[in-house]
Amino acid sequence: MLAIDTSSARSALALVDGDRVLAEVVKPSGREFDVASEVAALLPEPAALDSVLVALGPGSFTGLRQGIAFGVGLAMSLKVPLYGIGTLDLVAARSPDPVVAVSEAGRGRFYFQAPDGTRGVADADSVPRDWPAAGWLRTAGLELLAEDRLLSFGEAVVRAREKAKEVGYATVRPEYMTEFGRVE
Repeated sequence: MLAIDTSSARSALALVDGDRVLAEVVKPSGREFDVASEVAALLPEPAALDSVLVALGPGSFTGLRQGIAFGVGLAMSLKVPLYGIGTLDLVAARSPDPVVAVSEAGRGRFYFQAPDGTRGVADADSVPRDWPAAGWLRTAGLELLAEDRLLSFGEAVVRAREKAKEVGYATVRPEYMTEFGRVE
């Protein structure tokens, strides 16, 4: 399985086989992150893939579309299943302990998903504080768990993939702020 997440401050790819992480790359998101080039470097033989997983958001409008479009195209061309998973489910899976998963929503706000199921969009002061926070952010505003206390992106994919849903190539639906929750 190739996992693609281009929805936040960092973009990540992971190649997993069963419970093993074969390879992964995590780099700052933006114009310098070329999904096609990164996948080609990570996976010289794409025909070996048995499935593709894409992060569906919430997250950066352009980032989401970049990763999802590439994932759909790759899965279609190889005729393999395409799976979608929430960005914050992947973030939460990076921690062995319960965390509030966060991602930037713009204008000083953050998407959040707490272990108790609470989710929404809020400014830093309104994000639940009952658990530590985890995520990749460009701006300050929230204290996050240090990266060395978290699992790798690939390990998170292995842990969270059971939450992924198979989606049709033409039915992938990114999750944007308007669908994610009201602004608090």
